[in-house]
Amino acid sequence: MTEKDFIPDQILELPESGKVTWKAPSNIALVKYWGKKPNQIPANPSISFTLDACATTTTLSFEKKKITSNGFSFDFSFEGKAKDDFKPKIVTFFERIETYLPFLKQYHLTIETHNSFPHSSGIASSASGMAALALCLLSIERQADSKMDEDFFKQKASFLARLGSGSACRSIEGDIVQWGKTSSIPESSDVYGIKYPFDTHQNFKNYHDTILLVHKGQKQVSSSVGHDLMHVHPFAERRFQQAHDNLERLKTIFSSGDIDTFIQIVEGEALTLHAMMMTGSPYFMLMKPNTLEIINKIWQYREANGNHVCFTLDAGANVHVLYPEAEKEEIFRFIQKELVQFCENGHYICDRIGFGAKKL
Repeated sequence: MTEKDFIPDQILELPESGKVTWKAPSNIALVKYWGKKPNQIPANPSISFTLDACATTTTLSFEKKKITSNGFSFDFSFEGKAKDDFKPKIVTFFERIETYLPFLKQYHLTIETHNSFPHSSGIASSASGMAALALCLLSIERQADSKMDEDFFKQKASFLARLGSGSACRSIEGDIVQWGKTSSIPESSDVYGIKYPFDTHQNFKNYHDTILLVHKGQKQVSSSVGHDLMHVHPFAERRFQQAHDNLERLKTIFSSGDIDTFIQIVEGEALTLHAMMMTGSPYFMLMKPNTLEIINKIWQYREANGNHVCFTLDAGANVHVLYPEAEKEEIFRFIQKELVQFCENGHYICDRIGFGAKKL
């Protein structure tokens, strides 16, 4: 599938009005996406666990305009309150996707959205938010196109979500989603995410993710700026090749159930992501002292107890603590006893692998 395949090839009889609601989850990358080409194309492939509890629910009400106008017409609210400062980002998103949803300017849209996690929690909502909005918008087209099957709907929703936020393309399906063209996965694509096509061992079913909220404030450098710095990073090409290599290694790991090697890759990927930030020009650091305290506590506990707890990081200070279902009770006691003390106001979120977006 290419971008052209997502341009409607027929004139559709669109509904006059309606309402649709979708709930889309966040996701946590195992192999990290860092650096992008024009049009939201990733510089390297990535793979993620789809989450379950951390999700955005968006309701889209739509009504055809009575008077034709050239601009986009919409209202946006977050948690029940108008959020005008977010409107420019939505306009940019609409401009990117209008070719693929050419009816957008025919409607006045009312977008109401809320997160299952606190807005100030430090968990990025762009992936879940843009995925939910893309699903709602595509549902208008689907109402008018009886030939659109489920597979195409998911592919196009992932494609559209990517144009809002790159990682959003991994929030349509679950439980493991891969994005970015790579030789180790023949079905892979730069323009949308796919459900991981190979079998995975029982060890990786129902994996848990406890998110430790180390810092809830705004990051000193946005992810968009960080992505752009990879264009001139001295280690960029080696990093991009590393991502391809790690995806190849994960095929064997997911099949065999080798959690020990899984931990090596996942933690190495997290530290490499932050190493790219610290060795670029300009350089910056998003980890906080308590991030490092948590990492060292995890390493000490794993060494002493021989279990399979590990960490990963997004582009921020918060720590995702990953662990298998079979060890959940013991490891969660460790988290409560040893790690929560390093969280801002003792706040953390318990999550686990989920299975993608749901229409409500």
